[in-house]
Amino acid sequence: MSNAILTIDDIASRNTPAIVDYLCEKNIKAVLFAVGANVERYYEEAVYAVKRGQLVGNHSYSHPGFSELSFEACVEEIEKTEEILEKLYQDAGVARSYRPFRFPYGDKGGENHDALQQYLKERGFHKLKDTQIKAAWYTDSACYGDLDTFWTFDFGEYQIRPGSAFTLESVWERIQDAKPSCGSALLEQGSRHILLMHAHDETEELVPLYYRLFLDYVRDCGVVFDEPVFL
Repeated sequence: MSNAILTIDDIASRNTPAIVDYLCEKNIKAVLFAVGANVERYYEEAVYAVKRGQLVGNHSYSHPGFSELSFEACVEEIEKTEEILEKLYQDAGVARSYRPFRFPYGDKGGENHDALQQYLKERGFHKLKDTQIKAAWYTDSACYGDLDTFWTFDFGEYQIRPGSAFTLESVWERIQDAKPSCGSALLEQGSRHILLMHAHDETEELVPLYYRLFLDYVRDCGVVFDEPVFL
């Protein structure tokens, strides 16, 4: 058995309500990281996620690589989405208790890394509890000490696209990989994880109900989903 916290990036999308319904059906509480522009496009879908008890965090406004931006531009990306999320929670009639943040692509801002971490701290963002993760690569890296939310296992399903060498079989291989070149082995007995999946309508078109397919499978393999806790 292994334990995991589920995070889902890039909401909102057309398939966000169906994903949320699945999570509620399976009693899984996830952290859904929102791209501000996507929430503006699929606003009611995002409201639905909040009303159904899923936690929505900040994933920037336009999903750029932060190391390619100035510090001021990075802050603008975050603040613009903060305004959207404040309104989202207000419209959903739900108190916003936690404000987690995830950098797009896991790109922590390059030379602005320290300044961005200080900014997140001063602005009162919340760190997902990760002290349960013992993988050496994680605890020895900035992932462990930084305020933003990183991950230990990426399904990679967003790469399933027409003409791509990454296929459904590639996801199964990742799940079963006992010695991954990056991240941690998902099915290692006693391991702890932060999982990464994406809410993409393009993936839904190619692999209908992909989230159910993958999450049901890892549950059958002994992965237990824990409720997110914040420090």
